[in-house]
Amino acid sequence: MTTMMTRLAAAVALLAANPLALAATEAQAQALGKELTPMGAERGANKDASIPAWTGGDLKAPGNWKPGTARPDPYAADKPLFTIDAGNADKYRDRLSDGQLAMLKTLKGYKMEVYPTRRSCGYPESVYANTRRNATGAKLAANGFDLDKAVTGGVPFPIPANGAEAMWNYKMHWVGEGRIERYSTVFSSPGDGKFVPLVQDQWTATPLGNVAGKPVAEGDGLEWLVLNEVVTPAARTGEIILVHYFLAKDNDAWLYFPGQRRVRRAPTFAYDNPVPGYENLLAVDQYPMFGGRLDRYDWKLVGKQELIVPYNTFRFNDQDTKLADVFGADYPKRELVRYELHRVWKIEATVKAGQRHQFPKRVIYLDEDSWMMVVADNYDAQNKVWRVQESYPYVAWELPACVYQGYIVYDLNVGRYMADNMPQEGKVDWLAGREGRIDMKRFNPDELRRAGSR
Repeated sequence: MTTMMTRLAAAVALLAANPLALAATEAQAQALGKELTPMGAERGANKDASIPAWTGGDLKAPGNWKPGTARPDPYAADKPLFTIDAGNADKYRDRLSDGQLAMLKTLKGYKMEVYPTRRSCGYPESVYANTRRNATGAKLAANGFDLDKAVTGGVPFPIPANGAEAMWNYKMHWVGEGRIERYSTVFSSPGDGKFVPLVQDQWTATPLGNVAGKPVAEGDGLEWLVLNEVVTPAARTGEIILVHYFLAKDNDAWLYFPGQRRVRRAPTFAYDNPVPGYENLLAVDQYPMFGGRLDRYDWKLVGKQELIVPYNTFRFNDQDTKLADVFGADYPKRELVRYELHRVWKIEATVKAGQRHQFPKRVIYLDEDSWMMVVADNYDAQNKVWRVQESYPYVAWELPACVYQGYIVYDLNVGRYMADNMPQEGKVDWLAGREGRIDMKRFNPDELRRAGSR
């Protein structure tokens, strides 16, 4: 094992010297499904076995659970191993991000309850097969950040050579073919803790999730599409936004406001532009955790580390729980969020010379088993952590896949947080794309006009 991992590390270093090369040679890709998992993670345990070996994931739904109903927590009997708070945070600083450490030290009463690590993530064999094809066939474009060649239904670079390749693994981490959801967005109110949730219905199409393994070049240049309609509060009911995310050009977006009774195209819906109606707490490319092109940053693949991250957060994601029982004035109730120790890929993004962004630096952590973004720290011009992001992964047994719906952005400069895509009092249909409940005709501005006129 040690010899193989040493060879793989040397291969990654060699590939990094030629970032436009294919991600892996055939000999290197032979490790997938053996010393490495089919998704490119280290199969074995860490030195003290606090991170266990991967054995295929926990992909079977417990009991008589049915899709669409609240998910039981299969690990409900687990007890916290320890709790991190302001008093002992420095003891664990090597396994915390800068943003996590800042929240522990600045948010009164903030804590992280750490549970036994469960490497629950796994995927269908078709996803593994497409990932294996991509391992030797995927390629970045000549500009070093767009995707030139890959097949759908798997990650493109399971043995990444650089930060841009790792980010494409995040962008193509498999969550099925499309979903329909009703979710809430909570904007915190420091002091009294009162909030009025923004409830939204959303249709998301993910053509890159097609398990048929089609060349991405055949997909009309689309990465994913989202159609969103506000349900409540009454003052915003009927607002609609349609966004097309592309592989190699800026997003297209259209907005409908009932009071104006017309559809207008958003002049710019990308990068650090604020999301309309989100109280200036979310930049466009922070949704969901990160979305959009990679062209404004240099992406450095720092390497692997062990990090304490949200994981297997079934209790936090319980759709039958009331929002008021979860979200407080400064953060969600801490005992509801499960944290575990996992290996992650660390990526540092710094703004390119001649470019601009309100976050000159971002540090991103991708879970090795799933390529989901679990933590992201965004820095201001003084190199201080400004906004901290966390996602809340769990296993969607019906796909099966590790997914996250909700994520939170903590703005440390203004002392507020925004919890988006929250499933409490909502629902999500992860099989909508696969089972034909998503009509692709809806994702065009003409349909948006018709929907708004009803």
